[in-house]
Amino acid sequence: MPRNARLFALIQSLRAARAPRTAEQLAAEMEVSTRTVYRDIAMLQGLRVPVEGAAGLGYVLRRGYDLPPLNFDQDEVEALRVGLALLARSGDHALQRAAQRVRDKVDALHGPADWLQVAPWGAPQDDPARGCVPVARLRRAIREEEKLRLCYARADGSRSDRVVRPVALVYHINCVMLAAWCEWRGAFRHFRTDRIWSCTALGQHFPGQGETLLALWLEQDASAATSAPSGTLAFKDAAPP
Repeated sequence: MPRNARLFALIQSLRAARAPRTAEQLAAEMEVSTRTVYRDIAMLQGLRVPVEGAAGLGYVLRRGYDLPPLNFDQDEVEALRVGLALLARSGDHALQRAAQRVRDKVDALHGPADWLQVAPWGAPQDDPARGCVPVARLRRAIREEEKLRLCYARADGSRSDRVVRPVALVYHINCVMLAAWCEWRGAFRHFRTDRIWSCTALGQHFPGQGETLLALWLEQDASAATSAPSGTLAFKDAAPP
């Protein structure tokens, strides 16, 4: 990891910590030696970053550092907290971790708000141990305009292999849907992410086509994925030929 990125990660780790972090803990987290952590701490202190502590005792970052004032009123801050908490329902582990980092930053500035609680039940977690692929991998393929080969399980239990060009993700309360151009069908199809049993990046990109495909999907098929009752999933779901 480049030094600048490591220093930033070190600040983020100390800011999110609720107790002093030892050099050994920080070294394990960032996969570097304790000697490197000591050097990085000294560099941050030399740059007037308010890291306090000492070797053997642990380090803390004074509250509020590196977090500019948020120009939000109280209702907006609470809306932000609830919105971030609702990501627990998305089933997307990577987004949930990112949301927690943002919540830590908000708490560092405003203090915690434990009286705002959101029930976590929603879409199933994208746990590879249970067979489904990480949603973060699908998001990355959309950003990078990369084709995917999917092994998809239909509602009746049968499976099919598809090569698709992913264009969008739709987060429902009880599932997440991948919208993609299916090369087998020559049309847009929607795939429940908890039924995608394997996902292989083909290394084949479609640069510049992503925006066009997204515009076509929004015009032709988006309402089928976003407006269907979440309990019935009444949209096209990779139906057999």
